[in-house]
Amino acid sequence: MEKLTPFEVQEKLSSVPDWRLTDEKWIERKYRFRDYLKGIDFVQSVANLSEQVNHHPFISIDYKVVTVRISSWNARGLTSLDFELATKYDEFYLQTKS
Repeated sequence: MEKLTPFEVQEKLSSVPDWRLTDEKWIERKYRFRDYLKGIDFVQSVANLSEQVNHHPFISIDYKVVTVRISSWNARGLTSLDFELATKYDEFYLQTKS
């Protein structure tokens, strides 16, 4: 996958409104859960998909808050895949938190 241009990154960010750009090469989102185990279920869903597509984010669990950061190492920046996964992670969140 090819690295997105800064313009393309900004354009794609509009499709994942709760994500933010960090260090010009990562997108990041914090997910909040009502209880700890819901967050763990969410992390398991993220991990399973990430393993299937061989594209792994950084995940931080801070009690009821899960932070996900993603970038493409091979492209040395953001690619379309990062944004596709961000969309899927958001779907997992909606399924898990309810």
